[in-house]
Parts: sequence; C-alpha cells; structure tokens
Amino acid sequence: MAVFAQSAPCWVDVQLPDLEAGKRFYGGLFGWTFHAGDGMPFADAYSDGGLVAALAAKRDGRMPTAWGVYFSTDDIRATVALVRKAGGQVITEPVRAGAAGVLAQAADPGGAVFGLWQAGARAGFEKRHVPGAFCWTEVHTRQPERVDPFYEEVLGFQGTDIELPGEGGGVEPFRVWSPAGAEPGEDTAVGGRAIITDAFPAVLPSYFLSYFAVADCDRTVETATRLGGRITTPPQDIPYGRTAVLQDDQGAAFAVLQPTEPVP
Repeated sequence: MAVFAQSAPCWVDVQLPDLEAGKRFYGGLFGWTFHAGDGMPFADAYSDGGLVAALAAKRDGRMPTAWGVYFSTDDIRATVALVRKAGGQVITEPVRAGAAGVLAQAADPGGAVFGLWQAGARAGFEKRHVPGAFCWTEVHTRQPERVDPFYEEVLGFQGTDIELPGEGGGVEPFRVWSPAGAEPGEDTAVGGRAIITDAFPAVLPSYFLSYFAVADCDRTVETATRLGGRITTPPQDIPYGRTAVLQDDQGAAFAVLQPTEPVP
C-alpha cells in the first residue's frame, strides 16, 4: 500500500448527477476503467490497473457538481480541531468509510472546500504524475491574507511566492506549497494558491482545481469537447508544460497538464 506524507494530496473524487454518464465521459477521455459493487452509488476509477480517482452519484441535487481533493492526515480529529482553531469550517465531521479509512470535509476561511483522509486499508492514489492520473491541485481564493496562514497552521504548508505568466503579457502572483520538513520551493511543492482577481464575477466562489496529467494537452481538449465537455481556458504554455481548464459534460471543472518533463 502506498504511504502518503502528512498533508500530501492523496485522493480526488467527483460528485455527479449521472454516474453512468460520468463513466462514459472519463472513460473516453482518460481511458479509465471502473469498478463498483452492485447498487453502490460510486465507482472507483483505474488507469492501466492503478487506482486514480472515484466517481460518485450525488445524494442531494443541491450538492455542487465538482471535483474534490483530499489531504492525508495521521490524526484526522486533531486536524479537524486545527481547522476550527484557524478560522475554517468543518462541513463533515470525521466518519469511517468502512475499512478504507476515515474522512472529513472542511472549508477554509475563504470558503474553498477540501477533504481530509486518514488511511486505513486504502492510502489513496495508486498512481500519480503519469498520464491519466492526478498531478497537482491549487486553491483559488479572493482572500490570500486569511487563506495562506490557515493552510500553514492546519496542514503545515510552507509557502513560496512566484509569478506566472498572465493574460495580456502580464504576470500573476502565485504561491506554491511545500510540506512541513521539506525545503520550501517549487521542487518540493505539492500544491498551490492562486488569486481570483476582480476580472472574474463576484459570484464565483473560492474553489480547488485539480489537474490530471496527459500525454497531449491539445488532443485531450479535442476529445473532451467531442464527448460533450466545455473549454474554460484554452490550451496554453506555462513554465511547467501545456495546460487547459475544462468542464465535463455535467459541469464539473478540472484541468489537464502535459508536463514539460516527467515528474518523479
């Protein structure tokens, strides 16, 4: 079983109105195969035999159609207590998911929702940083002054501020997160924080955006649109490769990245 460091992103899942439609979309896009028990409202997704994600049918139509990311913790109750202490909100108290582990959901002070996972029989991903698997996550927020210290206290992240190319030839401030005990910087980063600027509608809430590695960004975008998905941000080059932001055919947002070089 894979072992994840404290606070490392270890799992993603998506809540969808139509589970079978989701399986057709992501199966066609990433080549995923699926396994679920009879009558179960979710399906584990596999890429070449390795567990990479899960698709779940929404239990309540008022729930958002969205991808969620989970961070590993050795003591989920202690981490939940830190969420409250640091000004966040606990959405779902720790609950056991059978023998697999214990999960909880929380929101940071800006309102972005994320999950916590204390591993049991299931640590999380079996594959990362390869085509068809998770490779990155970042929170988009309007309140970096509140959100940055929150993740430092709750998850132990160490931030490094960098600049990324923005629209119109400008630059956009960005912060990458390194786990506690690692040398802070881009080489050790496990996630990041972006700022939602005034260029976006005020109704756009804070959110996490998760990325999946692909071998060919442009071809993946073409496939997504053919399957009924939509392009939010067209393919563009960034220092780490070629990326695009998409929505599936039910409205869940995610990003794809064709890395410049393989990620260990």
